[in-house]
Amino acid sequence: MPAKLFVGNLSFQATEEDLRELFQQAGTVESVRIVTDQFTGRPRGFGFVEMATKVLAAAVRAVRAGAAEAAAGAGGARYIDT
Repeated sequence: MPAKLFVGNLSFQATEEDLRELFQQAGTVESVRIVTDQFTGRPRGFGFVEMATKVLAAAVRAVRAGAAEAAAGAGGARYIDT
């Protein structure tokens, strides 16, 4: 069963491909979506990553401190199960 993770505080330069590459280090990524403003098309600084299983999502949470720095630069990122 897939598990969707909320990824917040992303750099506005982060791309969906950046997130996919980062999270694939932990396992199979089903989907990645960075939310954009409906009027400007600019990223809003958060998104969602769907991992193949809840076990993979738990592994991601276990290493989130290092992943946050890599994905979001100095700002960090936070992960919340949805």
